[in-house]
Amino acid sequence: MVSLPALARRADAAVRELASRAARRAGWTPAVLAHPGYGSGDRVRVLGRVLLAPRSAHPADRRPVPGWQRFLTLESAGTEVVVKVGGQRTVVRSDDDGLVDVTLTLDLPDAGALPVVLRAGDRSATATVHLASPDAARGVVCDIDDTVLVTGITTPLQAAWRTFVLPMTRRQAVPGMARLLRELTSGAPHVPVVYLSNGPWNLAGPLARFLEAHDFPPGALLLTDWGPTPTRWFRDGQAHKRASLQRLAADLPGVRWTLVGDTGEHDPALYEEFTRARPDRVRAVLLRDTTAGTARVEHLGAVPVVHGPDGDAIAAVLPDPA
Repeated sequence: MVSLPALARRADAAVRELASRAARRAGWTPAVLAHPGYGSGDRVRVLGRVLLAPRSAHPADRRPVPGWQRFLTLESAGTEVVVKVGGQRTVVRSDDDGLVDVTLTLDLPDAGALPVVLRAGDRSATATVHLASPDAARGVVCDIDDTVLVTGITTPLQAAWRTFVLPMTRRQAVPGMARLLRELTSGAPHVPVVYLSNGPWNLAGPLARFLEAHDFPPGALLLTDWGPTPTRWFRDGQAHKRASLQRLAADLPGVRWTLVGDTGEHDPALYEEFTRARPDRVRAVLLRDTTAGTARVEHLGAVPVVHGPDGDAIAAVLPDPA
């Protein structure tokens, strides 16, 4: 018997197919969005998304708009995308949700910011692949909502207002978090930074601009696609974060991560799970306490777990992990 989520997934695909046909008849063509990726050694992970859009408008050029308008998109599944990075040209296809997620092996500079160009038809977009130093011994994985960006997940109505109504230009950064992340990445060249969130890819562009405007260190974005799956009504955010942490451990095997999150949702449990499974790969766990508790340091085995109401409070008590 087919499950209800599977039926919803099929219905969603059928509606998108009908809408896509109508849009193409109206002259809409694929427009690709490029998102920040990461890499090291001879491997890079390239990320992007393909949407259908009028010839006169590119989705990346939208002025600041309420968040809900970012969800009014029409994904272009199975679209041929040309990826140009490091002098190499590769042809891939977007998946059923219009996403591009490909890992390439090629000759690369040792580290730094590497431009990547994605082209669908005659329209292209450029992003950056952040190359970690091959001998990088530490890195940062950082949640977004209520860790670097005030959302108020524990108060659903406020969270919905901020996410779906307020333009990203009017959103507030969590105090001290940009300074904290800058401190965590200082003193060594090309420390990898990955912003890992259950937020949707629809908000990737505004999120990247928000991070830059508030002086957060540059890094890759790992978001997710909202909507039904064959087994669930909505994407499993915990599974997304769990799988992303495991993949980062495999993709950057020499890195010990500082895991930065908040206590509003599942970060404490997920980070504890990863730390217990891979204590050799975790340098510290830093948790912004959404209840505004006092700063304190605990330990999970040999790994320090630091709580604080904001970035400055965490930095004030942060020990120097081995």
